[in-house]
Amino acid sequence: MNIRRARTAEPFDDVAQQREAATLGIWAFLATEILFFGVLFAAYAILRTLWPDAFASGSRHTDLLWGGVETGVLLVSSFSVALALRDVQLGGRRLAAWLLVLTAVLGLVFLGIHAAEYHADYKAAVIPGFRYEEVGGLAAQEQLFFVLYYVTTAFHGLHVAIGVVLLGVMAWRTRRGDFLPESHNALEVSALYWHLVDIVWVFVFPLYYLVGRA
Repeated sequence: MNIRRARTAEPFDDVAQQREAATLGIWAFLATEILFFGVLFAAYAILRTLWPDAFASGSRHTDLLWGGVETGVLLVSSFSVALALRDVQLGGRRLAAWLLVLTAVLGLVFLGIHAAEYHADYKAAVIPGFRYEEVGGLAAQEQLFFVLYYVTTAFHGLHVAIGVVLLGVMAWRTRRGDFLPESHNALEVSALYWHLVDIVWVFVFPLYYLVGRA
């Protein structure tokens, strides 16, 4: 009978120590990502306080329906990656691989929807510095809203794209049998990264799509 055993990379003494190091590393990385997006959210809060009417007007130009769909897609993807990780922890492989593929596909769906939103914004002429038309006499302040909107969503989209590639690799490695219940650091780290991507969007959606819309 072929028994797979967890492999320990140098310079670690055992699998537990290796896992602790990987967990510490990913949390340190996630902390830097949180700080990055935190700066963008802080800038949003300050500028919205200064020009509430302009930011409220800007919010009404975002597509609430598609923003809601994107939120649902990412929440489902967060659930599917959690199920994949749990399946590996229980000794599974095939189901986990398919769940990871599903998560990656949902990430692509999210990116596709957001690309369609950008295209609609282009047609509506609300792209600051490139294609923008004055709306309600608040053009300058509204442009600040859209600058933050595009910077935040573009960087978030970049993180989603990286996550999709990462999940594809994890699906392949899972199907190949690289992960064991006691040794699946790379998969756990990837799942944590994907959860961060989803959590960031949970903040982006209300700030740019909901606040000031009433």
